[in-house]
Amino acid sequence: METIIPRIPLGDWIETGLEWLTTEYSGVTRAIARLTQSGIDVLDGTLLAIPDWALIAIIALICWRLSGWRLALGAVLGLELILNMGLWQPMVQTLTLVVIATAVAVMIALPIGIMAALSSRLYRVVMPVLDFMQTMPAFVYLIPAIPFFGIGSVSAIFATVIFSMPPAIRLTILGIRQVPAELVEAADAYGATRTQKLLKVQFPLSLPTIMAGINQTIMLALSMVVIAAMIGAEGLGSEVWRAIQRLRPGDGFEAGIAVVILAMLLDRITQSLRKSSSKKE
Repeated sequence: METIIPRIPLGDWIETGLEWLTTEYSGVTRAIARLTQSGIDVLDGTLLAIPDWALIAIIALICWRLSGWRLALGAVLGLELILNMGLWQPMVQTLTLVVIATAVAVMIALPIGIMAALSSRLYRVVMPVLDFMQTMPAFVYLIPAIPFFGIGSVSAIFATVIFSMPPAIRLTILGIRQVPAELVEAADAYGATRTQKLLKVQFPLSLPTIMAGINQTIMLALSMVVIAAMIGAEGLGSEVWRAIQRLRPGDGFEAGIAVVILAMLLDRITQSLRKSSSKKE
């Protein structure tokens, strides 16, 4: 006779764990939700209060200072196209979510990456977790966000932070571990402490690699914010989702083009920052 292996109730265990967490830490999650929503409202309101032409001019100036007139001209043309398509407010809402999610992800990722780079034990623990996080389908991250924070932009921030963190952690580890051993030994020879070695040798030399990780985090954050329209996130993603529901492919493509323009703009800006950090090195 064949031996029947009983089914492992993994899904039931996960649901039980989520119910316990949402019940026991409801006060914490509500406080985080209020704080995050306040941040979203403040940044969103500030950007929308700036006249569209003025915000385009500010972004173009930043692009010109970082990369030159070609990027500045491309930024003006791309943003003017978004404005012309009537997608300025959704674009600003998407930018707000990406900025906040990226800032939170980087604040969490950098310390973890630095500690994992300096500790072999922590490195062996962190790397499998990062592999798991990067191979998990993006839609799965939306599931635990809803019971913790409900429907809306706060859940989108939560899911986006978890989804976009791994590249920043991984490339922070890589950058610090790739610092030439001779330079670290020279710092030891001059009597530098562990903190001095990190702040004056390892971190500055690994900054271009870390910036590459932040660039990837921004791109993943943007893709996740668009997907998070399924759980009520405002922005360009909601325009795409609305077009799908109403079978209006033209509107969907317009919103998609706006997402591409925003992604290219953020990518070029962070690449320019990476190049400037490499020159300083």
